[in-house]
Amino acid sequence: MSKNAQILLENLIEQEFQNNDNYSSISDYFEFFSASQILKNQGLSDDEVDNGIVGKGLDGGCDSIYLFLNNLLITPDVVEHISAPKDSILEMIIIQSKKTTSFGEDAVMKWKTISGNLLDLSKTITAFTTRYNTDVLEAFTTFRNTYTRLITSRVKLKFRFYYATLASELHPNVIQQAEELKDNIRGLFPNAVVDVTFVDSDTLFDMYNAVIENRVNLRFADIPISPNQKNYVALVDLKSYFNFIVDNEGNVRKSFFDSNVRDYQGKNNVNSSISETLHRTDNNDFWWLNNGVTVLASEATLVNNRELQIVNPEIVNGLQTSMEIYNYFSENREALESEKRSVLLRIIVPDNEESRDQIIFATNNQTNIPKATLRVTDPIHLQIEMYFKSRGLFYDRRKNYYKNQGRKPAEMVGVSFLAQCLITIFLKKPDYARARPSTLLNDEKTYNELYKKNNDLEVFYRVAVLGKKIQKNVRSVSDYSPAEKSDILYYVLYAVIADVLNKKNITPSDIKDLDMDSVTDAIIENIRNRVYEIYKQHGGNGRVAKSAEFIQYIDNMLNE
Repeated sequence: MSKNAQILLENLIEQEFQNNDNYSSISDYFEFFSASQILKNQGLSDDEVDNGIVGKGLDGGCDSIYLFLNNLLITPDVVEHISAPKDSILEMIIIQSKKTTSFGEDAVMKWKTISGNLLDLSKTITAFTTRYNTDVLEAFTTFRNTYTRLITSRVKLKFRFYYATLASELHPNVIQQAEELKDNIRGLFPNAVVDVTFVDSDTLFDMYNAVIENRVNLRFADIPISPNQKNYVALVDLKSYFNFIVDNEGNVRKSFFDSNVRDYQGKNNVNSSISETLHRTDNNDFWWLNNGVTVLASEATLVNNRELQIVNPEIVNGLQTSMEIYNYFSENREALESEKRSVLLRIIVPDNEESRDQIIFATNNQTNIPKATLRVTDPIHLQIEMYFKSRGLFYDRRKNYYKNQGRKPAEMVGVSFLAQCLITIFLKKPDYARARPSTLLNDEKTYNELYKKNNDLEVFYRVAVLGKKIQKNVRSVSDYSPAEKSDILYYVLYAVIADVLNKKNITPSDIKDLDMDSVTDAIIENIRNRVYEIYKQHGGNGRVAKSAEFIQYIDNMLNE
């Protein structure tokens, strides 16, 4: 193991920490940094990574916990209506991050204990309320509820533990503890895949330097049709297409599908039909019986008359087809070599963002898809993005687009974050903002209230600036745990603006007329401390922050 990697990594983390305003200590930032690198290929936003951090006291050795169903992040607010195809993969990832130069047995021993307590379905979660913090308990409850709801789907379980440090050596005793952990979990779930990975300084440094591939070559089965040498219609061998959508480890390149608004629907009628087509042994070519795939790109250049180099490919239509091709060849690798069939592809380089959004909407609006999943293609979101950009903020309408361009977290505003700020300020629902980050825009009435009745771009911009300013202040407090910061953030946002305006029912015109300089750090700090005190008085946990009653306590505070 390289001593140089250890030194370089420490310098790197220090520099990254100095460029990030969201963390009050370098040890807190290391938790975020290591989780970001470990989950790099999952395509999570910074907010999604941050929301998974549960450490700092009564965490059972779990600094971060994430749950994925078929590589899609699962949060508590989506479990009630969750469904999945048979043989789906439910994956729980637990990360311990220590900015130390060694791996200790204690961390793995804690994993053994918490697994025995919270993964044993015969034990109730409520029996451990004094032993583990609320966010840890919620994460394991989400796993249990998801697994229970999907039990008839025969989901396959994976548990992946990552222990990240700046170490360069691993003691055999720690390895032995890890093997015992695996055995313990297999005792509870005999068919589960259980992995323990020790992420040392070399590995972490390599993860940081790894670039998510965005320039990929695609071979055609024949010469493509191209009226302008920019957009192409072509047949692609199924083998070539399979290799196009998987990485070097054989996993689906999730980043290719971020713009596809329709999640994989599993074994419904359409997908069963696609699967049956793939399994056919007659002379019908696949593309005769399938509508094909639409790929958007920022650039597409012919390498030769049967090979195209695609920059930033986005599969915006054809997710179901792509996943069935992936499933078929993942289970039948030997069939790749003899496969002669093709799939029809449309590769389009849109002239502008409006054209891109129209393509996404049109290609995904031909079947019954919930309107909420198409929200970011509404013109208002493109307008917000352009307005923010002209003022030095970057609205992450296209998930991780600006992050991948190297923009700093302080400069970026996520779609969910802006929605959380809007619903907090104008609908007076910070409890919704805290409890339902993934489903805020699903309700038509709420969406219309936030985005259609108010179409003043300056108001959206001011809300974002206020939200980022207060977020920075709350996150700067080293005495608060990450969970506590998340719990109080939107209550502080509401209370600060209500206090400055001296009114509780806030309108867009109030924000439009607000003197932004009147929202001072001194006011934010004073309100923050008072909100935190009330929060702790009433239990100081996620249940309090997500309850509809807590806003009344904040209003009472403002009346004093």
